[in-house]
Amino acid sequence: MKQVIATTAAPEAIGPYSQAIEAAGMIFLSGQLPIDPATGTMPEGIQAQTRQSFENIKAILAEAGCTVDHIVKTTVFLADMSLFGAMNEVYAQQFNGAFPARSAFAVKELPKQALVEIEVIAVKA
Repeated sequence: MKQVIATTAAPEAIGPYSQAIEAAGMIFLSGQLPIDPATGTMPEGIQAQTRQSFENIKAILAEAGCTVDHIVKTTVFLADMSLFGAMNEVYAQQFNGAFPARSAFAVKELPKQALVEIEVIAVKA
């Protein structure tokens, strides 16, 4: 069966979806926009937004009893591929040891005019 994972330390879902779902020892996080849960605002710039998306990811993973070390796959959605290099610098700082598998691509538009949205899959071990 599946279990909903939710925390007030990350932004609430802005639609009919869960922050994360745990099923069979796997944690599936919905895409995390760079919204600061304390203020409801987004920081300026791709690097600050990437950091905030990861802060939200870390908060949800913590609620599930996990850390970024449990992440096996990420998907990074960018407002424009010209942002890739700057995003990648911050992304690389988030992991210790082996990097998870990743896809990264530009989309036409992200919710709330964000520059980045990141979703992850983690495995409890």
